[in-house]
Amino acid sequence: MLIAAVLCLCLAAATAGVAAWSLNRPYAADPVRQVLRAVAPTQFAAAAMLAAGGVVALSAPAQMGVLVLVVCVIGAVGTVAAGCWQSAKLVAAKEAEQEARRETGGGCAGSCVSCTLSSADSAGRSSCG
Repeated sequence: MLIAAVLCLCLAAATAGVAAWSLNRPYAADPVRQVLRAVAPTQFAAAAMLAAGGVVALSAPAQMGVLVLVVCVIGAVGTVAAGCWQSAKLVAAKEAEQEARRETGGGCAGSCVSCTLSSADSAGRSSCG
């Protein structure tokens, strides 16, 4: 039980470290980096769950410690999975919206002179027809 509790505490520290690293990176247009940055709050939540499970596993009786540890690990994995799914869904919707805008001429009414939108997206492509 001691090994599982210490491993859980180390995993909590590593998860919190990865979340902090993701938040300290500059904002990027890359969808993968956007998802990683958006998942950071759920990683902090998972780290808190793992830390709580590790502390209880160290201090509670054996049967109770195992139960709480298992519940905390399952909760942490589920939290990160749900956060990844929601973030990826949001980024995919944003990408689809940008692609649809590019296909319809970018909302420029067919003329770049009348366009009130930015004339180039993040990749440097013109959004005007």
